[in-house]
Amino acid sequence: MPVLVRVAAALLAAGALGATLWRGAEEPGIALAFGVLIAVGELARWGSGGQREPAPLGSAGALAYALLGECGEQPTHHGVLQVVAVVVAAGLVGAVPHVAVGRGPSPDHLARRVLAVGFAALCFQPLYNSGQLAALAGHGPGYAVVIVTLLALTALCDAVLAAAMAHARLGWPFGPLLREELRGMSGIGSAVCATGAVMALGVAVAGLWALPVFSLPLLLTQLAFRRYAAVRTTYRQTIASLARATEIAGYTPAGHARRVADLSRAVGRDLGLSGPDLGVLECAALMHDIGQLSLVDPVPAGATAALPEAEQRRIALLGGAVVRQTGVAADVAVVVERQADPYRDQPLTARIVRVANAYDEMAREQGPQGPLTALERLRLATGRDYQPEVVEALARVLARGRGRPGERRGAGGPSGGPATGPAEGPYGSPSEGPVEGLYEGPVEGSYKSPYKGPSEGPATGSSEAVRKGPAGERG
Repeated sequence: MPVLVRVAAALLAAGALGATLWRGAEEPGIALAFGVLIAVGELARWGSGGQREPAPLGSAGALAYALLGECGEQPTHHGVLQVVAVVVAAGLVGAVPHVAVGRGPSPDHLARRVLAVGFAALCFQPLYNSGQLAALAGHGPGYAVVIVTLLALTALCDAVLAAAMAHARLGWPFGPLLREELRGMSGIGSAVCATGAVMALGVAVAGLWALPVFSLPLLLTQLAFRRYAAVRTTYRQTIASLARATEIAGYTPAGHARRVADLSRAVGRDLGLSGPDLGVLECAALMHDIGQLSLVDPVPAGATAALPEAEQRRIALLGGAVVRQTGVAADVAVVVERQADPYRDQPLTARIVRVANAYDEMAREQGPQGPLTALERLRLATGRDYQPEVVEALARVLARGRGRPGERRGAGGPSGGPATGPAEGPYGSPSEGPVEGLYEGPVEGSYKSPYKGPSEGPATGSSEAVRKGPAGERG
């Protein structure tokens, strides 16, 4: 589907540019003013598309031009193809400096913008140019209602398209992805839509002078958000450094916390978690072993499963107490504290961390056949130590080959998830991400086990005998 979307956007852009060059532009001064605004918005972008809306000013200007019917109380006559042509040309001009330094916009983001702007223009321009809109809504409050309604429909279509593309590319459930996209609209998305509507209505009355007036608040908001995002990135890095304390002190193997966090995040995605729940899950997975710092002598390979239950519970409670002092959400501490509880008494996030942690420990112990053996051992213990649904979600993640644990990718979350929008993170602040984590890089690509030996297909197929054995009886 992502390929189809890109092809559709490319065909629309090429057709619009060709038609506009052939026929010439209507009201070239207005087209140039909006083109400059969109180009400036692209120049002011703050990333390569990992955030939900890295160029809010450019998007607001594009939507305003798509929904523009008058300029200074004089009707405009530009059509759908000219709107798309101006948006594409201005976006390309503004993206040139970013491409030159390797931070150009992502193809998916560009394709979605072209299709979203084309949809908005297709809904508005024919109605306005034919006079049907004036007959139906007039030029009073009804006209503003139509503008806002079309913006809402455009945002909804863009959210559905983004969720569908993520579902096709990553295999995650569509419903949670769509909810996450819609939730993100309460942040920068709503500001973009509101600014686009105000620009279109303001230019209709005051002319092109309204553009800089209404652009300034959004530009200042963008700059403030960038400063806030920089502070939050520093805080995430602090949490990630704290999570590595057990590795530095020799209590756990190198990379264990990050592998467990990445695997937990992928499993959580498969089970339909999104937004704040994924943030809590990832943070708790990173810090799940922090209580081991209270041990006088490290446990071999950091595997606390061999310790008495009372000792495991003591370590978990101490870890939760440490986490509470870091200022993260209380839910993170709860997950860490409940690691030693029976799985039926744990929240889902704690069950996921429990399974991911056990898999990483078992796979490391067993040598070349570790991943396969670890998955079989987990299945044998379902119903007693691990929730069967979580273990099967882990098997699906491994079989699909989703993201390499502990490997940074691109810009976004630690485990590679697409970072698509402000959602409330575990630190009580918006996280930019489909969902954001403590490491930079969206969670995309294929999951490849860091251990030697098969971790994919065979694990799923060879488990048939396991399911027919004791595990099935206990489950």
